[in-house]
Amino acid sequence: MNSSSKAYDRIRKCLVDLDEECVLETIKEALERGSSATDIVLGPLSAGMMEIGHLYEEGEYFIAELIEAAEIFKKAMNMLNPLLEKEVSGYKAKNRHRIVIGTVKGDIHDIGKTIIAIMLQAAGHEVHDLGVDVDVEKFIKAVIEYDADILCMSALLTSTAKYMKTVIKELERRGLRKKVYVLVGGAAVTPEYARKIGADGYGKDAIETIKLINSLPVK
Repeated sequence: MNSSSKAYDRIRKCLVDLDEECVLETIKEALERGSSATDIVLGPLSAGMMEIGHLYEEGEYFIAELIEAAEIFKKAMNMLNPLLEKEVSGYKAKNRHRIVIGTVKGDIHDIGKTIIAIMLQAAGHEVHDLGVDVDVEKFIKAVIEYDADILCMSALLTSTAKYMKTVIKELERRGLRKKVYVLVGGAAVTPEYARKIGADGYGKDAIETIKLINSLPVK
């Protein structure tokens, strides 16, 4: 295991252990040794938060632990954000999109979605993050209010991914579908599923999502 791998493993473990000082100090050390902020966010921080989510689902962690983990994650992101903006500048958007993003109803997992929202903003897009457990009416209202031309939906669970189709159907019913690109992603989603429900695209991860969005003309 090289020094970067060791540092990343330590960041993940310290985050799962809710050791804020260890997380921030190890991130600082990793940056000094040449690690990129993007790699740290998409690697150990994401993995640690996913692990914490699983511990919560298994009843080993509770709401208090989730809140504490979210605070540590927020402080880590505050440290990394200036560097992220510089790194993502290579993906700076020529076309500035108006984006609404959220995790669908019934799903409270937001780490992947939050990371993508932050990085899209750093790439120069106008981003409105609706959070988690977002119902169809809230998505529709935001698309109208912000005159969005892109709607991004995320789902970690197979059971909640089905809700994406509900939102797409409602966009069609209200005559909004042709005005907005619908992009979907998350652990429960595949490119095949995206096509099946009538989405315009699938985002595998933050970087791929940025590339996809940057390639789309503004509506």
